[in-house]
Amino acid sequence: MQLPQNIMIVEDEVLTQRYLKDILLHNGVKNIVCYDNAKDVLKHMKTTQPNMILMDVDIIGPVDGIQLSRKISEMNQNIPIIFITAHCDEHTFDEVLELSPYGFISKPFSSKDIEVTLRLAYKRYLVQQEMLRYKNAVDNIDTVFINQQYKYSKSLKTLYKNNQPVKLKKKHQLLVDALCTMHNQIITFDVLTEKIWGEKSISDSALRTLIYTLRQILPDLPIISYSKVGYSLETK
Repeated sequence: MQLPQNIMIVEDEVLTQRYLKDILLHNGVKNIVCYDNAKDVLKHMKTTQPNMILMDVDIIGPVDGIQLSRKISEMNQNIPIIFITAHCDEHTFDEVLELSPYGFISKPFSSKDIEVTLRLAYKRYLVQQEMLRYKNAVDNIDTVFINQQYKYSKSLKTLYKNNQPVKLKKKHQLLVDALCTMHNQIITFDVLTEKIWGEKSISDSALRTLIYTLRQILPDLPIISYSKVGYSLETK
């Protein structure tokens, strides 16, 4: 398995920088950038995002590698970071663990240490990205995105407003489920009545009242009325 092709080295010792760069080049990494301070790293990342970062804990300037990693995670949480340090004390190790790093390398290290750690870290990263893509695909199938405020989970039969579940009475819930499941379609009075009340004979006024009270509860839910035909939930 190849390593990522864009790797950043953040290391304040020039000889260690060169050693790491040689190891990466030997393993087929084509684009390598090196920095020794947080300011230059953050400036670089405004325009270019590396695929992986080798981060020394002790770097030049008031911001150390751990603090810099926190800033990077705030900018982009998808960049795997591997820490390199000569300090293996419990406090440093605990601080590093809080960031859920992809690897931890103690100085002095060998080229094999670097190669194995990077390959394991990149494999873990690829697996996590594949799981995330699968989750997003499942979410997109299951979730009806109504607008910026509302979304509906078909499997959970739950309407969310600003990511918070909306509590509804049973008939309102059945109405919302029907509208969301068949969103952007005109649902006739008969179909809606059957989905909410079953086989019972219900007047159109009961459905209109239910729609009216739902609009009172959720006035910004985009329910469209079609005179003498039915209703539709319009999604964007």
